[in-house]
Amino acid sequence: MNADFRAFQSQTTPHPLGLEISHASGSFLYDADGKEYLDFIAGVSAVSLGHCHPEVVAAVQKQAALYMHVMVYGEFIQEPALRLCKALAEALPEPLQTTYLVNSGTEAMEGAIKLARRVTGRSELIAARNAYHGNTLGSLSLMDFESRKAPFRPLIPDVRHIEFNNPLDLETISTRTAAVILETIQGGAGFILPDPDYLRQVRQRCHETGSLLILDEIQPGFGRTGTLFAFQQFQCIPDILVMGKGMASGLPIGAFTASKEHMDSLMLDPKLGHITTFGGNPVVAAAALKTLQILQESSLIADTLRKEALFRERLLHPSILEIRGRGLMLALILETPAQAEFLVLEAKKEGLLLFWLLFEPRAVRISPPLTLSEAEIRRGCDLILKVLERYSTNPVN
Repeated sequence: MNADFRAFQSQTTPHPLGLEISHASGSFLYDADGKEYLDFIAGVSAVSLGHCHPEVVAAVQKQAALYMHVMVYGEFIQEPALRLCKALAEALPEPLQTTYLVNSGTEAMEGAIKLARRVTGRSELIAARNAYHGNTLGSLSLMDFESRKAPFRPLIPDVRHIEFNNPLDLETISTRTAAVILETIQGGAGFILPDPDYLRQVRQRCHETGSLLILDEIQPGFGRTGTLFAFQQFQCIPDILVMGKGMASGLPIGAFTASKEHMDSLMLDPKLGHITTFGGNPVVAAAALKTLQILQESSLIADTLRKEALFRERLLHPSILEIRGRGLMLALILETPAQAEFLVLEAKKEGLLLFWLLFEPRAVRISPPLTLSEAEIRRGCDLILKVLERYSTNPVN
């Protein structure tokens, strides 16, 4: 199976983790040999309610038996997609009332960029250094890592960068700026929280210049940081909200939400300003709607903060310099990249799945399902400490 995997399925790195998955349930994955793995990755923040949550599975099965794909997005009225968009409008503050459903977070970001340029008639985009918004050409253009961008140039022009959490850089935002695009919590950079007043200051500067504020909540939403979306903790409402990953408990989805007035600009001059064949797929929308309902009707979102506290209480070790993030979007910052590499690979041998972050080589991701139990947290933390202690006695150069 491994030889076929390498031969017939394109690879993203020379050394994939390579687990052959048999099945998954709750907080656990199982490989082809029956070995159990406690999952602290959750499909990179995507599997919000754990693997194969029975209510989500039932919603998917029910909808799949009725109809699956019937028409490109926006032409037919499909109840699951409509109910999802309405539920999001009810959960979000004004003017975030109209949602365009797509297939992934990066496609949502592409749509948001197009919308901002269409609404403002401007071209300049301002993003943060060390940001990650996806890997399609528009999203990639927002990145400031030239080594990752150079092989794919030319990218979209007129992109400038500011330092996240640096108010002095906000003068860069001008009347030429179509949009300022920020992750509410910087993900690939190491789960960096905004300073308490930073996003409000960005919001004010955008108001002064007539620029739109786009907040990327692809990783924090739905509910990973103690509120449905992280921006709700920082007194800052964006003009366009971008989401993805955890919306549908593991099925592919993304969305961008704005005011109806702004979103209507994609209908005319030209018509079909953004097109997607499979966005709003009824099976995926049914999974997302059920995920949102379960989160809103349970204590899972509020519980993320209690679970965060337990992680911080248990993960005390000299090699852990810092634990960044909020709720169940956490990053262990270790002393060296070698420690991070060792922890991820050795924890896998011990039956615990961890992962890296894109730009911070000392970081190890902890983004488990929101349904993770306290007993599972303790079990995983014990394994992390065990591996770190092993490194301490036999460091890898």
